[in-house]
Amino acid sequence: MPNEKVLEAKKAQVAEVVEVLNGATTGVLVDYRGLNVEEDTKLRNDLRAAGVKYFVIKNTLLRLAANQVGLEELDSMLHGPTALAVSEDPVAPAKILFDFAKQNDKVEIKTGFMDGKVMSMDELTTLAKTPSKETLIAKIMGSLNAPVSNLVRLLNTIAEGGEEIADLIAKKNGEATAEAPAAEETPAEETAPEAPAAEEAPAEEAAPAEEAAPEAAAEETSEEKPADAE
Repeated sequence: MPNEKVLEAKKAQVAEVVEVLNGATTGVLVDYRGLNVEEDTKLRNDLRAAGVKYFVIKNTLLRLAANQVGLEELDSMLHGPTALAVSEDPVAPAKILFDFAKQNDKVEIKTGFMDGKVMSMDELTTLAKTPSKETLIAKIMGSLNAPVSNLVRLLNTIAEGGEEIADLIAKKNGEATAEAPAAEETPAEETAPEAPAAEEAPAEEAAPAEEAAPEAAAEETSEEKPADAE
């Protein structure tokens, strides 16, 4: 049986691996069997340049650590030589390892995980095809350096789902033209009831004139009376 010192050392190693797994956004496990020194050095340099940590690990330690962080599904892949690549960048480990494996069939991608969940090979392949953060930033900066019209068209395409800004302007102008007649009809409807009211005003003023007629007749009668007296 292993003595107490060996057990303590093993526990410390497992604890270190647990910390690595918990601190990684993405991790990819590979079988590096058959790589020579030059090939292994190139792979390590590529990973290091992208900020990816890469190290060979014993399957026993990785199994124990994986069980502690909820990655028990890794167990079925822990056979043969195993190297682990981990990073806070979600794309870098898969992208670099898949690109390297295309040029060197000695590297076998075993499995991977992201945000505490084991990924299928299809999911890993899709992840590897995703542009890296640096590539996305470079594309954005390239767009900023392009003419303003190109930048506007790019931003508009993103915002409107692919529709050109010229088409949007034409569409908006067409809607404004279609709505114009409706706006002109409103004053005509409001002035229609006012016309009769203006014509009725003189009719009301004419009423006193009719009432004055009897008074004029009375004056004429009073003037005729002296003629009868004579």
